[in-house]
Amino acid sequence: MLAGMSLGTELKRFSRGLMPRVALVTIVLMPLLYGALYLWAFWDPFSQAGKIPVALVNRDQGTVVDGQPLNAGDQVTQGLVDSGELEFHQVTAYEASTGVADGRYYFSVTLPGDFSRSVASPTGPDPEKARLIFTFNDANNYLGTVIGQNAAQQILNAVSAQIGEQSVDKVLVGLGDAGAGLRRAADGAQQLATGTQTADAGAQQLATGSRTLADGLGTAKAGSTALADGTAQLSAGIDTATGGASALAGGLDQLSGATTQLGDGAGQLSAGVNQLVDRVTGALGPVLDAGTRAQLDQLRDGAQQLAFQLGDPSSPYRAGMSQAVGGAGQLRDGLTQLQSGGQQAASGARALDDGLTQLSTGGETLAQGAGQLADGTTQLKDGSGELASQLKEGSEQVPQWDDQQRTAVAQTLSAPVELDQHHDNRAKTFGTGFAPFFLPLALFVGGIITWMLLRPIQTRPISTGLGALRVVLASYWPAALIAISQVLVMYLVVHFGVGLVPVYVVGTIAFLGLVGLTYMALIQAFNAIFGPAVGRVVTLAFLMLQLVSAGGIYPVETTAKPFQILHPFDPMTYAVNGLRQLTVGGIDSRLWVSIAVLLGLLLASLGASALAVRRDRAWTLMRLHPPIEV
Repeated sequence: MLAGMSLGTELKRFSRGLMPRVALVTIVLMPLLYGALYLWAFWDPFSQAGKIPVALVNRDQGTVVDGQPLNAGDQVTQGLVDSGELEFHQVTAYEASTGVADGRYYFSVTLPGDFSRSVASPTGPDPEKARLIFTFNDANNYLGTVIGQNAAQQILNAVSAQIGEQSVDKVLVGLGDAGAGLRRAADGAQQLATGTQTADAGAQQLATGSRTLADGLGTAKAGSTALADGTAQLSAGIDTATGGASALAGGLDQLSGATTQLGDGAGQLSAGVNQLVDRVTGALGPVLDAGTRAQLDQLRDGAQQLAFQLGDPSSPYRAGMSQAVGGAGQLRDGLTQLQSGGQQAASGARALDDGLTQLSTGGETLAQGAGQLADGTTQLKDGSGELASQLKEGSEQVPQWDDQQRTAVAQTLSAPVELDQHHDNRAKTFGTGFAPFFLPLALFVGGIITWMLLRPIQTRPISTGLGALRVVLASYWPAALIAISQVLVMYLVVHFGVGLVPVYVVGTIAFLGLVGLTYMALIQAFNAIFGPAVGRVVTLAFLMLQLVSAGGIYPVETTAKPFQILHPFDPMTYAVNGLRQLTVGGIDSRLWVSIAVLLGLLLASLGASALAVRRDRAWTLMRLHPPIEV
């Protein structure tokens, strides 16, 4: 029980000497090599897509929209370059075509000559989507194409308007309403033009009338000045008349008082005359003749009449005197009021004259303003006519879409750019795209297993004294036959069982045979140089380096920098490149380079094995008792 738990002698033998200890450490680190190295190489290849070289061709010729130049191709090109999503190279169409064909670029993006015109087409009657042309070549790298297709969608989203079809449809409905509004505005402008014509005629009449008014106000001003002077003279005359009327009223009052006194005296005089006549008549009656008597009667009647006229208030004289006194008082009062009115009239006439002076000045200003208004309304009439004409033309330029056209324009605006993808040497399936990587990998693993079963270098030919190369070939040809058998069996299965149909069947089989023979020779060389134990470890480590630096899965530009450096020195790089061209097509110099490299590696491996054989002709203690045995 305790012996089963003991480390025993199996691990203890790795504690003797340097190489066993190195081998033990290598065994412990081998999973780390496969796990960590693989994760490091392919940790986040999509974040490194900016290192993938892509050809960018801008053939857009631009266009003119509403009198303004539109160069959408330049804007999109600059936006793509600035985005850093891919490593864009602005090249010509020829450089892009040849670059994608020979692998300098994984794919190309082309903006056609009508790109700007297509972008502006929704404003016209025939909307069309602008095209972004992507050209892929699966012979370069299948995942490079997949990354390119994902990038194409991102580029499409970046270029396309970030609005939905429904919102754009509303915009277009609003645009149609705007057209109707323009037409209504044009109608209103026409009415405005008609109204301004009427206003212009009225303004002309106003100008004429205001000039007549200004002239009339000038005349009125002159009359008001004369009126002011006349009323001033009238007021002075009324003042004089008022003074005379006052004096007359005072004299009449005195005369009335004197008349009353005179009436009293006339009454006494009449009484005295009566007495005198009576005495004369009584004393001289007999001697008085008729004439004297008549004169005495007349004297007495005259005295009585005088007493009546002067003393009796009802007499005509006294009544006339009373009326004269009253009339004089009324005249005086009336003239007093007239005097006040005359003064007010003079003041009002002066104010009227001042007002008419201001009114005359304002009338002149009005006449000048009316003239300017007439000029302005003439310009307004011309401008409103031009406005009506331009609005009419603008309303005719607004597209009048039906529902079908509006839907087409909405779809175009919601996704103004569409992808036009072209595939050169297209891999029909995912498996076809990865076959150039997995088939060489399978042959390398087959070589490892083969040399686990076969002796890399047979000792009997060495002991017989054969040449080193013949010794190597004697050990190599059985493995080569196995390699050819592996190739044939593997191809038959993947072709008839899985469905892989390469473009060049015979070429694919022959190239796989070359890959298998090369790997057999390479693994044999590792085993011959380092010995079977160490050689197997080296072979496994070399396999891991091939997997991460061959560019068989992701574009090598997306891997870590050390693997990009190892890429051109990796044999699997050339195995993958050659098989890609033979399985999907597009043969170019890369196939011939791959064949040359693999043939050279085959011969170099056989030569290295021959050198190892020559080294091992002398038996040493280490060869008799190797530190590591398997």
